[in-house]
Amino acid sequence: MAALTDAKRLVVKIGSALLVDADTGSLRQSWLTSLAADVARIRARGTDVVLVSSGSIALGRGVLGLPQTALPLEQSQAAAAVGQIRLARAYEQALAEHMIIAGQVLVTLEDSHDRRRYLNSRATMETMLSLGVTPIVNENDTIATDEIRYGDNDRLAAQVAVTIGADQLILLSDVDGLYTANPRVSRDAKHIDIVDKITPKIEAMAGDVGSGLSKGGMITKIMAARMATEAGCAMAIALGTENSPLAALESGARTTWFAAQTDPQAARKRWIASMKPSGSVTIDAGAKSALICGKSLLPAGICGVTGQFGRGDVIAIMDAHGTQLGQGLTRYTAAETRLIMGRRSDEMTAVLGYEGRAALVHRDDMVL
Repeated sequence: MAALTDAKRLVVKIGSALLVDADTGSLRQSWLTSLAADVARIRARGTDVVLVSSGSIALGRGVLGLPQTALPLEQSQAAAAVGQIRLARAYEQALAEHMIIAGQVLVTLEDSHDRRRYLNSRATMETMLSLGVTPIVNENDTIATDEIRYGDNDRLAAQVAVTIGADQLILLSDVDGLYTANPRVSRDAKHIDIVDKITPKIEAMAGDVGSGLSKGGMITKIMAARMATEAGCAMAIALGTENSPLAALESGARTTWFAAQTDPQAARKRWIASMKPSGSVTIDAGAKSALICGKSLLPAGICGVTGQFGRGDVIAIMDAHGTQLGQGLTRYTAAETRLIMGRRSDEMTAVLGYEGRAALVHRDDMVL
């Protein structure tokens, strides 16, 4: 069974009902303070932490005096605009007490469906983590319409976990895990500690029960678990209503763990390998040797470009004899690649007119 203390890269989802008082519409400050202490302790042992937080609409509606019921789209977006700035400031202040810098990331469903946006999101969050920043991610409710919405932050959190290659995802909720039936209405409901594989039977147990402020019920959590575990990320549904919820989980609080079905890197490689290339590049012997040793593909090693492809597309990597060595996600268009092929990294800015990335295909985005 997974253990939080083993996480190398952790995503934590915080629901609105945990962060915002349902009666007053105000922030639960002491709870957030305790969560920040949990995050600081986990980061101190070398674990990357990303927070996916609901709460902007719930906070905004409290400020605007809007009812605690379903709101029209325009009112939800207005509430999000008011609440988001307060939410970001609250996280910034709480984490600053532990000398942690917070960074806000707002996304929509389109950002994960479009490969270029996906790569941008991945690169941005990777850079933030490398700089010691804790990303605070939320759906961009101020602009998202039904066609481009996740609709709940359970699945958003799972998508974030997949995007950054996290090995653990914790959904903090107002329930302590999955039960065989709804524990609020059935005395016979039994708690499930571990789910090795999500089956139709497991899905049937989910029902659709959510809290007043949250759009996600158990069904969305099972959907999130399927997405995460298939990408190599173990997931837990844990009770988050009391202070220091992650410390409680580390101390053995009851939860439901969903076992990862593979590891994150292997899942990503399979995804890249399954896609049809939009074009190809031919590389020289030096670049071929570098790739075999696990290096990224640099423009200097490219001696030919075939086809038309955009940034984020899959391209085939060929050797001088026409043998395909592998494929990967390109960070440049075909036109840009033709300009920079054979060039050293220190020449690329002058050729492109802007400072580009060193690798054409990063080793993490490549399968051989």
